[in-house]
Amino acid sequence: MKQPILVVGGAGYIGSHMAKMLVQSGHEVLILDNLSTGFREAARYGRLLEGDLADTALLERIFGETPVAAVMHFAALSQVGESIREPARYYRNNVANTQNLLETMLRHNVRRFIFSSTAALFGEPEYTPIDEQHPQRPINPYGRSKRMVEEMLADHDSAYGLRFVSLRYFNAAGADPEGELGERHDPESHLIPLVLQAASSRQAQIAIYGDDYPTPDGTCIRDYVHVWDLCSAHLLALEHLLADRESNTFNLGNGQGFSVQEVIDTARRVTGRGIPADVQPRRPGDPAVLVADSQKARDTLNWKPRFADLTAMMEHAWSWEQQKGTAW
Repeated sequence: MKQPILVVGGAGYIGSHMAKMLVQSGHEVLILDNLSTGFREAARYGRLLEGDLADTALLERIFGETPVAAVMHFAALSQVGESIREPARYYRNNVANTQNLLETMLRHNVRRFIFSSTAALFGEPEYTPIDEQHPQRPINPYGRSKRMVEEMLADHDSAYGLRFVSLRYFNAAGADPEGELGERHDPESHLIPLVLQAASSRQAQIAIYGDDYPTPDGTCIRDYVHVWDLCSAHLLALEHLLADRESNTFNLGNGQGFSVQEVIDTARRVTGRGIPADVQPRRPGDPAVLVADSQKARDTLNWKPRFADLTAMMEHAWSWEQQKGTAW
């Protein structure tokens, strides 16, 4: 049996899918999650330890008892608006608690770390598609907390030999193609599940924030990447580190954008439902276009997304919404 992989935040949306992919790939999985935003029933792949990164005694016990091969970190708070209202909470959880984890890893000679980062660290785009060299000027505490951790990781690599891969997501979407897992947030803030909640009558309608942007249909364009494809990039990043290769950072997206109106139209086609939409004023700070340049991940990790089509993402998400949504 291979040494276990510790998946921090493995009861959440992306972390639970990652745990499943790791187990299917032959890895032993240990999940650490405080269940503040994750769900116990989602941690079905691997052994769940309920606990928090602020609990340094727990971390010491985990690493003292288990010969961990690598750590995957998905346990960040990630709501932009909340981060503006409660920045201290975000710096404490996303930065200070990550430092607790890194210090414990080093004490136990665990030096492979895969970090769930974000496109939010780039701020307002100066150009699109956004590559890894794009300036980093985050405009909210959430993005700043992620940039701080990336800077910490670079320093820990230089000083202590801690090897890392930082993966900067654009917009995770979709659900487990086999239907076991899916997206679940409370409250929900992501476009695709909100559109599908409107389709299943859990929301009265979907809001379109601005239809006068300089885009073909006037609505914002975003880069959606299937959650299973995100996980495949993490698996490749793990193989990269297990082969003792150098630290690196990668942007993860489709490289193509879909507008808000395209998402709604695709959902109407997939679900066969009308899905009422209401145009509202623009939200401050929403760029017209956010699209990733993921060529580096394709070249270096040999990453090949399987579900780049918006219809496939929507079909998987709709299957999950029909199966689980009405039960929540």
